[in-house]
Amino acid sequence: MMLNRTTRPVRTKPRRRLLAGLTALAVVTSGLVAGALPAAAKAPTPSPVVASENGRGNVVLNMFQWTWDAVAAECTSTIGPAGFGYVQVSPPQEHIRGTAWWTSYQPVSYKIESKLGNRAEFQNMVSTCRTAGVGIVVDAVVNHMAGADTGSGTGTGGTGYSIDSFPGAPYGYDDFNDCRANITNYGDRYNVQNCRLVSLQDLRTGSDYVRGKIAGYMNDLLGLGVAGFRIDAAKHIPAADLEAIKAKLTDPSVYWVHEVIGAGGEPVQPSEYLGSGDSHEFNYARTLKSRFDGSIASLDEIGNGLLTSDRAGVFVDNHDTERNGETMNYKWGAKYKLANAFMLSWPYGSPSVYTGYTWTDKDAGAPGATTTSVPDASCSDSAWTCTQRWTEIAGMVGFHNTVEGTSVTNWWDDGSNNIAFGRGAKGYVAINNTASAVTRTYQSSLPAGTYCDVVAAKDCSVTRAVSASGTFTATVPAYGAIALHVGKTGGTPCTVDCPTTSATTVYYSTTKGWNAYKVHYKVGAGAWTTAPGADMTAACTGWVSREIPANGATITAAFTNGSGTWDNNGGKDYALTGQHAQVSGGVVTAGNPCAGSGGGAGETDGDASFSVDATTVLGQNVYVVGSIPALGSWAPAAAKPLSSATYPVWKVVLDLPAGTTFEYKYVKKDGAGTVVWESGANRTATVGANGAVTLTDTWR
Repeated sequence: MMLNRTTRPVRTKPRRRLLAGLTALAVVTSGLVAGALPAAAKAPTPSPVVASENGRGNVVLNMFQWTWDAVAAECTSTIGPAGFGYVQVSPPQEHIRGTAWWTSYQPVSYKIESKLGNRAEFQNMVSTCRTAGVGIVVDAVVNHMAGADTGSGTGTGGTGYSIDSFPGAPYGYDDFNDCRANITNYGDRYNVQNCRLVSLQDLRTGSDYVRGKIAGYMNDLLGLGVAGFRIDAAKHIPAADLEAIKAKLTDPSVYWVHEVIGAGGEPVQPSEYLGSGDSHEFNYARTLKSRFDGSIASLDEIGNGLLTSDRAGVFVDNHDTERNGETMNYKWGAKYKLANAFMLSWPYGSPSVYTGYTWTDKDAGAPGATTTSVPDASCSDSAWTCTQRWTEIAGMVGFHNTVEGTSVTNWWDDGSNNIAFGRGAKGYVAINNTASAVTRTYQSSLPAGTYCDVVAAKDCSVTRAVSASGTFTATVPAYGAIALHVGKTGGTPCTVDCPTTSATTVYYSTTKGWNAYKVHYKVGAGAWTTAPGADMTAACTGWVSREIPANGATITAAFTNGSGTWDNNGGKDYALTGQHAQVSGGVVTAGNPCAGSGGGAGETDGDASFSVDATTVLGQNVYVVGSIPALGSWAPAAAKPLSSATYPVWKVVLDLPAGTTFEYKYVKKDGAGTVVWESGANRTATVGANGAVTLTDTWR
């Protein structure tokens, strides 16, 4: 039966009508009843507790393939001040050589000597992050050693190895399970837990000797100060073996969260592993993908049938699922941000935010990776996603920390793709998963006052006035959100890289193709920054940005790649004022070039606007590629992505050289890297003298 909004009975089920009266009960039953609305899980608080402007809580930042030196620097500059509780780092043990990311998951010894750094650098990272109030969670590979298909070789720390022989542990033939074949039947427990996962040498974790070696590795890391462990491939280790290993640790109560990819009908499930720690709830992430690709109105039921909140680790994506299509990933653009906003605002599980790097090849290692090393991540390089620096993520980490322990109140949905809800009297969030802005009056339980919209700006330049009855009227942008909480009120600005009254966000066009972008500046008559200046980070397609605390004063600035190449406006420097200032082709323009829908660049005078009507299948995205460097020089890997916010019409706005005639075509790419070119001859266009051209096409 088709139901319209006024006859939709599911929205009036008894649990919804009684929700306000069940607030206290939901808290009492936390951890007892799956699908209730309990307070979120809380991992141990890092020690020492270091105050941050966003509070401090249990949010984990999964920093995939970041070096130890880069993590340490980011803990001090960004992660600690943003209020994250933990950083999850990639495996630190010695592993096979190779540029692919998965080489980090093929260990050859327990020496702390990976391509991400050595032991001294790891120790410095742990200490530096702890000083910033952030604990380190290690991705621990304990199910297996290197793959039998790799033969013999030398690890990243110089240790030799061969099939069934790992002298760096040491392990020999008898330390591996008797099954020497690959897993073929996930419906058979023995096959899953005793045979080889894609050729990886499966350790005999039922052996007391092997258990002692694994425990020794973890105890070494505990001695270096780590705060917990993610147990990689836990599904492939009997739960009893993991409990026996944990009992051998110097701190048997240390935080563990297991990677157990639960699937219906399989004999091995996440709940089995709760005897030694929490488990990641993969169905949570799968549901987020399904709902944000359809309707989000039933997200209030996301915990139904899952692990209880206090035992569940949750995420939008991780390094595996972002590549295999199981979940959303950064390529979803604005919807990806909305899913993270929901996760950080909803009281289920212990949340993990993912940050990694862009990719087209699913096996590709981090930018610049060699067989034995990875360069330090740089947020001025758009190849790194740097989600921890996104305004929406930082704002919602603060929201999560403020509302922790409260239950859901004032749920509202439109039966489709708009939802809103409160977290007791401490916070309120509204999410719009549509291509059109929505204006309405919301009912919250917040006290009367003026609240900062923490997803709109890092400072309090965007505020919402809540009445004495808890109502406020607001417009939620297309594919956008608003979030208010009692920790950010009265227009008080933030204290980390923010002004006391107002800031100027400076945008710089990336058409120069530099590997990095920095801004060297002074505010008013103040001192210049130390050359070469401050990092600019990826803002949207074709732009990097930096928020500068200017307090309304004029910013004098020049731009550089950090390696000797400068744009100083012909020696005159640039004068930048206002809330948003953009620099492109030597011209300063007011406004935010990233204000368009879907996270793409917004349209301004002098922009090249591409639009194509193209239908796609799930997982495909549309790109434009062409004959000039700004369009990738016909290389599909360098093609420019279009936004699907107005699907089936895909759009992007780019800066192209004025007066240039170029050829171009549209391509479709999926997560596996498959490229589909449109048919017919190359399209041709010419950029106007003012740098503007508008192209409206249909896929052919």
